[in-house]
Amino acid sequence: MAERSTAAVDVADTSGEEPLTAKAGKATDDGAKAEKVSGREQDAAGTDEERAEAIEAQPPELHSGHKLARRYRLEECVTRLDGFSSWRAVDEMLRRAVGVHILPADHPRARPVLSAARSSALLGDPRFVQVLDAVEENDLVYVVHEWLPDATELTTVLANGPLEPHDAYQLVSQVSQAMAAAHREGLSHLRITPGSVLRTESGQYRIRGLAVMAALRGITCESPQRTDTEAIGALLYAALTQRWPYENDAHGLTGLPKGVGLIAPDQVRAGVHRGLSELAMRALINDGATASRQEQPCTTPEELAKAVAAMPRIRPPETAFNAPPPYQRTGYQQGSYRQSSAHGAAAPHATQPVTPPPSPLQSRTGRALKWSVSALLIAALGLGSWQLADTLLKREKDQDAPGNSQPAGGPKKPTGKALPVKGATEFSPLAEPFSEDQAHNVTDGDPSTAWVTGRFLGWPNFGNLSPRADGSGIILDLGSAKDISGIQVTMYRPGQTAEVRAAAPSAADPTTLGDFSQRLSKLGKSGDKLDVKLDQPVKSRYVLVHITKLPTDGTSDGFRGGISEVKIFS
Repeated sequence: MAERSTAAVDVADTSGEEPLTAKAGKATDDGAKAEKVSGREQDAAGTDEERAEAIEAQPPELHSGHKLARRYRLEECVTRLDGFSSWRAVDEMLRRAVGVHILPADHPRARPVLSAARSSALLGDPRFVQVLDAVEENDLVYVVHEWLPDATELTTVLANGPLEPHDAYQLVSQVSQAMAAAHREGLSHLRITPGSVLRTESGQYRIRGLAVMAALRGITCESPQRTDTEAIGALLYAALTQRWPYENDAHGLTGLPKGVGLIAPDQVRAGVHRGLSELAMRALINDGATASRQEQPCTTPEELAKAVAAMPRIRPPETAFNAPPPYQRTGYQQGSYRQSSAHGAAAPHATQPVTPPPSPLQSRTGRALKWSVSALLIAALGLGSWQLADTLLKREKDQDAPGNSQPAGGPKKPTGKALPVKGATEFSPLAEPFSEDQAHNVTDGDPSTAWVTGRFLGWPNFGNLSPRADGSGIILDLGSAKDISGIQVTMYRPGQTAEVRAAAPSAADPTTLGDFSQRLSKLGKSGDKLDVKLDQPVKSRYVLVHITKLPTDGTSDGFRGGISEVKIFS
């Protein structure tokens, strides 16, 4: 039989009957037995008649190996009380461990348990242990829920001492936020205890038994939000002090001294975080009074979550790295390694401390070695300085020589000077040019003149005509291949979709779009200007300012564009 997990099902301790350390290794069992929520009132576990009926309703005679719905194989019974039982089981379809509550269909609490389980399942909040199935079948009602083998009950965690301030802050923050979300959906817990809160290995807190735990015990309450808020305050109090905030011992924790009343956590134990101490008092029934100031009490999980969020954030403790212990010489190294003396023989004399030998560099050989190394270092530094000076002198001579102003083979630096343009032609690869006589306007230095396209109706991509499928634009000829570092294009009208391309350095008279293989800018909608600055100069003779879509000409269906000026920089 598999080992029990303390993170599987809801708690069923009997407040104060057994020390916490004795319970740490036991399985928990789903909130079966009665306990005090506040220490002042007994749980409202239904009327006496209902409780008597529940006790008389014996749990079904089930055994390990029994299957429910031909799927859930029962492994171990962890609770058998008040006519219901709780089991650790295996979902054979999904091959995972689950927890199962089982009641007779005629149990007085069967219907409330089914309703609570289905309502909890609809919430779907990962901060709660999820209800996986709720079924009435063959005179049985059973509820299947998650089993968390990597989680630990808060009861077990507190057995090792109070939590650090950061852990306590995470506890109250996560639990209050989760319960606030549940109450917004009309769900309450009514039995939040250290046994119903689990901490995973990642430090996240999960709440189990939402609505179901109270339904199994027949618990009702007129003010569920206040009850759950007080319970969260009790959790925070216990996390800070390792004491239960009421006179009675509960959940393996010692209660407060009788007759003293409710005192702040920072008065119970030294070193308690002041802000968390006040927060615990505001959540518990104390009329809102704290040790240091008068604060309004938190009566709902929502108010408690907001109060936690308003606190200064508590950082986790820094990881402490312990220094390794000093090296201890063994008996053999100290010269005391020997056989044990015979019985009755006198104890051996204490070993005399071994005088450490002098440092190797203090000997005659060591001093000679130091001088030799020093001489080699001085010689190496001198040689390196001479080589560096020789290299610098050669570089200065190379720079002074004519024709060697740039390093051989290296890229030329951009000069920012405008390159002269020998000619400009319209780019019309598949159709007759429509403004060829205006192409020279883009290089005349006058922004008032321009190369303007024809007017196209209905479509911005040059009338959607196949002869104009590649768009149009201007081809600029530099006369010879030159290094290009930037292009500045002044558009005739903003809103044109355009790009800049360059032909290969060896290209001659390129006319098609494929001839301009070097893309100098991305295709996109431009404004009044299209500026292109290249990280590395590009060598080419021919540059294409390519337009694929035209802007509207101000009418409802007309489109027209053009280019006013183009400057190419080296």
